[in-house]
Amino acid sequence: MSTELRVPSAAASAAALPQLDRALRAEPKAPVRIVHLGLGAFHRSHQAWYTQQAGDAAEWGIAAFTGRRPDAAAALAEQGGLYTLVERADTGDSFTVVGSIVEAVDGADVQRLAELVAAPGTAVVTLTITEAAYGLGADGRLDTAAPEVATDLALLGSGGGTPATPLGRLVLALGARRDAGSGPIAVVCCDNLSNNGAVARQAVAGFAGALDAGLAAWIDVNVSFVSTSVDRITPRTTDEDIAEVQGACGYRDNLPVVAEPFSSWVLSGGFPAGRPRWEDAGALVVADIKPYENRKLWLLNGAHSLLAYAGQLRGHRTVAEALSDPLCRQAVESFWDEAEANLPAGELQIPAYRAALLARFSNARIAHNLSQIAMDGSTKLRVRAVPVLQAERAAGRSGAAAALMISAWMDCSAALTEFQDPLADAVDAANLLTDTNRTRALLALVDPILAANDSVVHLIRSLQGSFDKPPSTSAEALDPSRKDLQ
Repeated sequence: MSTELRVPSAAASAAALPQLDRALRAEPKAPVRIVHLGLGAFHRSHQAWYTQQAGDAAEWGIAAFTGRRPDAAAALAEQGGLYTLVERADTGDSFTVVGSIVEAVDGADVQRLAELVAAPGTAVVTLTITEAAYGLGADGRLDTAAPEVATDLALLGSGGGTPATPLGRLVLALGARRDAGSGPIAVVCCDNLSNNGAVARQAVAGFAGALDAGLAAWIDVNVSFVSTSVDRITPRTTDEDIAEVQGACGYRDNLPVVAEPFSSWVLSGGFPAGRPRWEDAGALVVADIKPYENRKLWLLNGAHSLLAYAGQLRGHRTVAEALSDPLCRQAVESFWDEAEANLPAGELQIPAYRAALLARFSNARIAHNLSQIAMDGSTKLRVRAVPVLQAERAAGRSGAAAALMISAWMDCSAALTEFQDPLADAVDAANLLTDTNRTRALLALVDPILAANDSVVHLIRSLQGSFDKPPSTSAEALDPSRKDLQ
């Protein structure tokens, strides 16, 4: 169970504060039964938090591996895996010590990863490796020619070296489980991708198939790929957050995580070796996850991407700042109208969900930086904007609000000095072109089929520069019902 912390007396001095470690908690570590790839703030605010809230949490410890850098693992290991979750609401903060991560490991330690995944008691592997890390091309298959993937395949094929990609590391570990005869296991994708379990399956199967046909066949039979929809706004931790935890809780935590009070987790798929009772913390287990995925990907993540690009073009820094701009707010509402028109009514409770999102986005105490959300746009737009634009066009409507999101991404790609994207070189090359040629080349990086549609290209071209206007510009300029956008 979670440990709610009380504010210490004013007599507590910073000089006398202890380091946060297992000595502050009476309960022992749970055995490792979950292995996580992608140790970061979101995992610690979401899956680790849900695991701690499960009624059988004492049976489910997490071993979490970092991605490219070992820093988070080293810092968390110094604290015995403990950290403070700060739930930040408009009315104030609450503090909880989370202890479900019982081992924090440098992701480059593939030997330890293989040992843990191969252990008979391990039942679940969860992933937060970001959308781009799955490496699927426009055809939905793993791009085995991508430099990092090709390098890992060569390393593993030669029987030496340490794979650098999450896929390479995971496939190596699954191979160890096969060799150990430890039986079936579930892989749970927690990244913001539609039907993300199928995406993970395609990526893992593609990598394994290129490496070892026998291993690929074993994975096909023994590994369940679970789709999920995850939701909890988790901004980057600041020095001020660390100081606040120290002042309020009476100990030094070098790795707290800040999140909004709201959280949601919807899962669909099989767990052949078992799982924690995540539903004790409010998780939903459903037969059909697609409507929930689309609600979240389009309404929350789509709005986030739109605000990230439009907001930065307007000079804003955070989601709350961008939403307070009438031009950005109108763009979000128009996109939501298009998305809602393509979602099933009823159990999804879309009007209430939209109202809740406005309240969450407006929480000025959650400094969700637009630059963080804007990363990897060419990948994110494929699931946040493209499906809505396609559905609107298929229904005989313009899809102008979804097209506006794509056009804002294009504008940002040229306007921002720090623009991070997995296709950065191709983006830079496209930006050397002019007019319609530039628009078509950039759109082809997001969706080649749309890029071949002259009407869509001209629509997006007509919307470029929409946010390069002074803040006094009327929001009516972005009204998708305008005839010139049809």
